[in-house]
Amino acid sequence: MNPEQVILRTIARQALYVIMVFSFFLYGRGHNEPGGGFIAGLMSSAAVVALYMAFSLEFVKKAFPVDYLKVVALGLTFAVGTGLGTMFWNELFMNHTFTMVHLPFFGELELTTAAIFDFGVYLVVVGGTLTIISMIGGER
Repeated sequence: MNPEQVILRTIARQALYVIMVFSFFLYGRGHNEPGGGFIAGLMSSAAVVALYMAFSLEFVKKAFPVDYLKVVALGLTFAVGTGLGTMFWNELFMNHTFTMVHLPFFGELELTTAAIFDFGVYLVVVGGTLTIISMIGGER
């Protein structure tokens, strides 16, 4: 292994954690300001693609042993489920609703359907991007 590969692999491993933390920050910020599930999913996908470029598809498959198409299906279920779920409370499809919950160490926390919808979008983007990358890499 040449020195360039060692540097790339070291940086890719360390950058994964930094990019994932920033991705979660963007996810949490995105309900009232720019950001949210889509950009957080792109950031997470970029971190995994960096691992793929530094190592191999087999390494990524061992690190994240899930079927990416099932991740897309789960994300679509969350996204559509939040839209349909609001209809049970006589609201319009995809209407935003929220409630306040009390958590022991965190205090009052606002739980919104937008956060659940964004989580579904996050899963769709990550699963879709990684499916495309794995197909380009020669799998399936």
